[in-house]
Amino acid sequence: MLSNIRIVLINTFHPGNVGAIARAMKNMGLTNLYLVDPNDYPSEEATSRAAGAVDLLDNATIVSTLEEAIADCSLVIGTSARHRTFQLPIMNARECAESVIPEAVDHNVAILFGRETTGLLNDEIAQCHRQVYIDANDEYPVLNISQAVQIVAYEIWMANQNKDKYQKETPEYPHKKDMDLFYEHLEETLYGINFIIRNHPGKVLDKLHRFFNRSRPEKQELGILRGVLAAIQREAGLTEANNHPEKKAKEALKEEAKDE
Repeated sequence: MLSNIRIVLINTFHPGNVGAIARAMKNMGLTNLYLVDPNDYPSEEATSRAAGAVDLLDNATIVSTLEEAIADCSLVIGTSARHRTFQLPIMNARECAESVIPEAVDHNVAILFGRETTGLLNDEIAQCHRQVYIDANDEYPVLNISQAVQIVAYEIWMANQNKDKYQKETPEYPHKKDMDLFYEHLEETLYGINFIIRNHPGKVLDKLHRFFNRSRPEKQELGILRGVLAAIQREAGLTEANNHPEKKAKEALKEEAKDE
């Protein structure tokens, strides 16, 4: 279960923090570390700070983009103490752990931590389903990134010790990569029927992304939505001009049928 929970560090600047985070993770039974475009890594300083958790560094997955790190995850949670212009459901660290434990039984879950100085960017938070914050002194609520990981990891460890209390049957949700294909299909359809004007798209797509990330359609529900978009394209006569999204929708529906 805990092996399905990945800690994703984005563009970390200080290699010592990466080592300290590896140690914090191993203290709490977490082993799945992803590094997105890290600065100055690998590093002797990271190895030194990791102490007995060098194996986590050796087995860390290093990728160049956030999309690569979360493509196969069904739940993505971003850490941030700041309120954003697009509001996601917000949890504290304990609530986060209690929601992650049942989902991690069968699915990959990612918890994102941003840069030491600026945290997560808005477009990175926009790829998340939920936002988590750590309760702290309002006069100085900013934690070092390794401290933040330690607290979240501790709450996950404690929730896992009482997993029967939080265990529940969770629906099957699509992976992030499947949601990205849906967004591509949705965008092509809305442009195709002139609901959105290409030269003046506005914020419609951003708001729709936020809506679907917040509501988290289940895997079968996503298949239905893809089917609806394909039908709209057929009725609008768009399939001959551009049948790429519909082809993807049909493939998605076939996959859903196999799962039933």
